[in-house]
Amino acid sequence: MALLAGGPRHGYDLKRAHDAWFPGGKPLAFGQVYATVARLERDGLVEQSAAVVVAGPERIVYALTPAGTDRVQQWLSEPSEPTSLGNEEFVRRAVAAMRTGRGPAFLALQRSAHLARMRALLVETAPGAAGRGTAGAGTGEDLPARLVREHAVAHLDADLRWLEAAAEQIAAEPPAPDAGESPIDHPADHPIDDLEKPEPTGPLEGSR
Repeated sequence: MALLAGGPRHGYDLKRAHDAWFPGGKPLAFGQVYATVARLERDGLVEQSAAVVVAGPERIVYALTPAGTDRVQQWLSEPSEPTSLGNEEFVRRAVAAMRTGRGPAFLALQRSAHLARMRALLVETAPGAAGRGTAGAGTGEDLPARLVREHAVAHLDADLRWLEAAAEQIAAEPPAPDAGESPIDHPADHPIDDLEKPEPTGPLEGSR
């Protein structure tokens, strides 16, 4: 709804604005845009404002209702709950790997993935990176978008510190598998779903 706080928008514009607000994140699917707008319209928070023709088909323009405006103001007047400790997917996998005798291999794999992602973000935020200019600014992307990227880099850096500390502690004191569980014999025989091993990378400046 905050995307509509600055004025009415049609669905395509909402998707484009969302992706610009959160660079480097997962692009918003068009289906999710219209499903969310339909739910907000049902709840009386959004209403159809007009219909415009933009590059072909007619598009419905949506606007906040007074109740929607109040909801956005209330949302922005309250702090967000901090992320629950240990709730991230990679932490859950790391714990599972340690509990099944595969901790060092998984931590090394995850560290490589984190380093690759941090390197990509640093390239995107480097001065003169292609496609970052904004009309009339001359100094790169706008401040909120830049801060989103900086938050992502800081978060990855904190994760890397944890991964490295965990690897050092496991090397000094290997955890025993849970009772009734058998260590995984070989990584190749038991791949972790949905993970691809990235190319080996060296230490990245700023990762420590």
